[in-house]
Amino acid sequence: MSRHAKTLLWLALLALLAAALGGWWWWRGVQVEATTLQRAPLVRTLQFSARVATLSRVEIGSTVTGRVAQVLVDEGAQVRQGQLLVQLESDEQRAALAQAVAAEQQAQARLAGLLSSGRSAAQAALAQAEATLAAARHSFARAQQLLAEGFYSAAQLDEARRALGVAQAQQDSARAQVQANADAGTEVVQAQAQVTLARAATAAARARLAQLALLAPTDARVLLRAVEPGQIVQPGKALLSLALAGPTQLVAQVDERFLDQLQTDQPATVVADAFPAQRFAARVLSIAPAVDAQRGAIEVKFVLDAAAPAYLREDMTLSVEVETARRDSALVLPLALLRGPVDGKDTVLVLQDGRAQLRSVRLGLRTLDAAEVLDGLAAGEVVLHGSGLQAGQRVRLKPNQPPQSTVER
Repeated sequence: MSRHAKTLLWLALLALLAAALGGWWWWRGVQVEATTLQRAPLVRTLQFSARVATLSRVEIGSTVTGRVAQVLVDEGAQVRQGQLLVQLESDEQRAALAQAVAAEQQAQARLAGLLSSGRSAAQAALAQAEATLAAARHSFARAQQLLAEGFYSAAQLDEARRALGVAQAQQDSARAQVQANADAGTEVVQAQAQVTLARAATAAARARLAQLALLAPTDARVLLRAVEPGQIVQPGKALLSLALAGPTQLVAQVDERFLDQLQTDQPATVVADAFPAQRFAARVLSIAPAVDAQRGAIEVKFVLDAAAPAYLREDMTLSVEVETARRDSALVLPLALLRGPVDGKDTVLVLQDGRAQLRSVRLGLRTLDAAEVLDGLAAGEVVLHGSGLQAGQRVRLKPNQPPQSTVER
């Protein structure tokens, strides 16, 4: 055999070998990665920023001009209702109150003296008149009896009747005098008016003294202190700013696109950037009925499940993650494995008899990277990766790489 013939023979053998190897590789299929579907919890969440809301703020100031004697609280302090916060100098007002109290006591003593002396004489006259009236009544009754027995004349009976009338008039006069001394005597009326004025002066002095003590209107926390001892303060200037005590609330502005996912009482996890290890729980308290048209957002309020952490401050920015839906046992499909829809249905490629088979699926709950399979797949089936695969193509799993499993999300 010539050298040329041998060369042609070797070339033919090489071509045949290459064709055989190509057919063998085609028969084995391309290597792909895959995921084995399993049931696992599936949780959908929303994440956004929120801030600590102050339920209500109160500015504390003085209603009178004065010098500050004491400031008894610092910023951040918790105060109770009625607690003394700032005390202005009060020596002058205390002296004025003592003078007013003394004047009131003097007026009351004068009124008591008038009432006592006038009442004593009037009461004695009334007692005497009542005794005289009782004797006259007895005499008149005796005269009537004696007249009936024939021992008294009609003239004597008339005399007894006149005596009874006089006694009755004396009693009425004495009783009127007692009443006059008690309620409408000129001096008594004047004395009563003086007592009323003295009491009003005392009340005014007490009120002016009370204005020098600035008290907490309710349980609160001191946010701002803008006063120091020795300062001259005037009405209208805020000396302290208080945050009224109450349940801590968080407020977030959430994109209106997620409105359908939010409901009241949904659980949330909250964390502050400065304290990443100290997470705490909250719940959706309310969802505003109106959307902010300028920002395209809706206001959502949260309330804490337990006492607020000590580090929490008014207007602090926080990160909130709300659990909007949960499936405790879902057939979880990574969204990256979905292919283009066919006839309006989502599809995936599954491994069946060594080939990629197109399968339509019906999905339920979706998260950012996974979805719940409601129909079309079963637990344990292998879903293929790779956008370049075609339905019906022979495939094989990459060696030493078992199919990935869906895990809890």
